[in-house]
Amino acid sequence: MVAASAGGIQGLGTLLGGLSGELPAVVLVVQHLRRGRETQIVSVLTRRTDLAVKLAQDGEEPVPGTVYIAPPDRHLCVRTAGKLALTEEGPVKSARPAADPLFESAAKAYGEKAIACVLTGTDGDGAQGITAVKAHGGTVLVQDPDTAQFQGMPRSAINTGLVDLVLPLKDIAPTITRFVRR
Repeated sequence: MVAASAGGIQGLGTLLGGLSGELPAVVLVVQHLRRGRETQIVSVLTRRTDLAVKLAQDGEEPVPGTVYIAPPDRHLCVRTAGKLALTEEGPVKSARPAADPLFESAAKAYGEKAIACVLTGTDGDGAQGITAVKAHGGTVLVQDPDTAQFQGMPRSAINTGLVDLVLPLKDIAPTITRFVRR
């Protein structure tokens, strides 16, 4: 699972570009997107990665090697059975989609297999969700604030004291690959 806000498209492009198209895992992405506007995020990220990239659909069964992006104005969550869910619950820290609902639901569904990654952004979204990831035995990676275009989200995550690794952006994809293959 990956969360980003301001500066996130560039960060997501770098991270996803470093992952193999044969990654034996599902990648769930929350990028804070503007409501009421058609998003071009799928076409932009498709050009930067060998993984399949699509907007998530409610009730969809996720497939390894695919990136599922939360659509504008919907929270992306994972049901206990592993299927994706899109909700219209209220914004979290003024954002919908937001990282916290994704991280919290995926922590319950995936347990110790959950890997949460917080990238560039201006607010504290994701900090609450990583608490759930750690409580369920998952792993938390955070972009080094010094390599982030905006430091708010990475710093908030680090300030929880629950982060496993703080890494430069270029080192996150190889680290995810190592964790997935273990």
